[in-house]
Amino acid sequence: MNTQHTTWITETLEQFQRNRVIPRLWAHDHTLWSPEPTEISNRLGWLHCTEWMPNRLHQLTALVKGLQKEGYRQAVLLGMGGSSLAPQVFRQVFGVQEGYLDLIVLDTTDPDTIAKVEEQLDFRKTIFIVSTKSGGTVETFSLFRYFYNRCRNELNKDVGAHFIAITDPGSTLAELAEHLSFRALFLNDPNIGGRYSALSLFGMLPAALIGLDLQTFLEQAAQAVRQSQEERLTPECQNSAAMLGAVLGTMALHGKDKVTFLISPSLESFGDWVEQLIAESSGKSGKGILPVVREPIGDPDEYGEDRFFVYLRLNGEETFDNLTIALQERGHPVLILPIAGRYNLAEQFFYWEMATALACHLIDVHPFNQPNVEETKALTRQFVAALKESGKLTTAKPDFFSESVEIFGVASAANPKEALQSFLNHAAPPAYIAIQAFLPYQKDLEEALQTLRVALRRQTGCAVTLGFGPRYLHSTGQLHKGDAGNGFFIQLTCDPQTTDVPIPDDFNSSHASLRFGDLKLAQALGDQQALLNQGRRVLRIHFRKDLSQSIFSLIPNDFRESAAQMNTSRVN
Repeated sequence: MNTQHTTWITETLEQFQRNRVIPRLWAHDHTLWSPEPTEISNRLGWLHCTEWMPNRLHQLTALVKGLQKEGYRQAVLLGMGGSSLAPQVFRQVFGVQEGYLDLIVLDTTDPDTIAKVEEQLDFRKTIFIVSTKSGGTVETFSLFRYFYNRCRNELNKDVGAHFIAITDPGSTLAELAEHLSFRALFLNDPNIGGRYSALSLFGMLPAALIGLDLQTFLEQAAQAVRQSQEERLTPECQNSAAMLGAVLGTMALHGKDKVTFLISPSLESFGDWVEQLIAESSGKSGKGILPVVREPIGDPDEYGEDRFFVYLRLNGEETFDNLTIALQERGHPVLILPIAGRYNLAEQFFYWEMATALACHLIDVHPFNQPNVEETKALTRQFVAALKESGKLTTAKPDFFSESVEIFGVASAANPKEALQSFLNHAAPPAYIAIQAFLPYQKDLEEALQTLRVALRRQTGCAVTLGFGPRYLHSTGQLHKGDAGNGFFIQLTCDPQTTDVPIPDDFNSSHASLRFGDLKLAQALGDQQALLNQGRRVLRIHFRKDLSQSIFSLIPNDFRESAAQMNTSRVN
């Protein structure tokens, strides 16, 4: 940070002190964000997870010991957004301790990905965790019905013993868990929103299954909570959450609203969790802070003046040390957050939750609602209803089509590359580009998309994000439709690459009137229309085959080789 940046932050901390922001937050004062308490007074339970969660550890320990004794070896979490991202962090950062259950997080409606996961399962030794706050998330329930019926076919009896539910009291899922005789039903504090639930049962139960030392983890989080109650604020204060919130919000107010994360390789998945937290909390009312995660590194001169960098540095991992020095020399603001060890990630979960709430106070948005998310859901339901009635998804006539690709959203184009270039003709900072990939989770596809991402950044100077659909709908989808409208959205869809997977209509019926491939495309079309309804710029490219090759064909020849080289420098 240079002198000017430091001055800005000091002024913000003085403002926090003058307006008693920290004690008001801990007093659950809704006027920090809105004159009305709606979706605020009942959304601050995350402040108190470390007070009650230790009292639930004996239940989690008993559950895990019972599963181990009965020979369970795998766990599959069915969830989206706040229900899936923290468990994914725990699995990827901490791995699986000896004797505990391997955890697979399934947060997609892509039939190829679902089929690949199913191939790995021994149903006799697998427990399924159905995780949803609302108790009715369409992706989660579709996966729930599918795997419940697969268990019924494979096991014939005691199907409910292979299922656990995490949800809010009184939800549809809570009722079904009782009706279908689930092994266990865990009711979370309903005053906690999904993206703020990492330190609650939604995060801690999956963490227990892989053998995380929850007592140590929660003690680390509790220490962060105590520090975050410090009311005396200066640049040297111990209230790391207040300092982080001041930096995040202040940078956004000064036009540096693309917070770009450099994260030590062994902690990289933390970026996916913090991406949802910041984007869905801040992106509304024509405002927003865009998180940029898992971005291949570039030359400091490639980044626009709208960037602000945060380096989460695990002790002993020097991966981005030289880059951060170069960025600072170039004049970019860089915040370095040292992390002593993996268990200190517990502190980061709480720091970022509180910091995001404080940053939203600064930019004057409501951090706990998601007003634009329902529009995509409603439009998806309309597409699904039309499909069931007519037998096909009705879409607009493509502007370009060939044997392998269709393109929607440009006046005319001779080929996909030309269409993309025409679409991005006026893209420049402070605009950003969002690649929305309704494609299978495959390593070769991610590499191709990351190469495309680098090429577009080098070509336009814009921040370029990458999200897989429908996951991103529960992460950055709110920001895409609720921010100032600076985004260029490239939506990539495809036909199922293998046999499509049916979604059973009921829990004890094999009849299916919808397939996962249909649902995924309906979600893409629903979000495309929701973006268009908000006046956003959208280009949809639909691939029929040769996905990796088709993605590479979008990259201008001048950028292809250098972009591929830069992508290989990204730490996996």
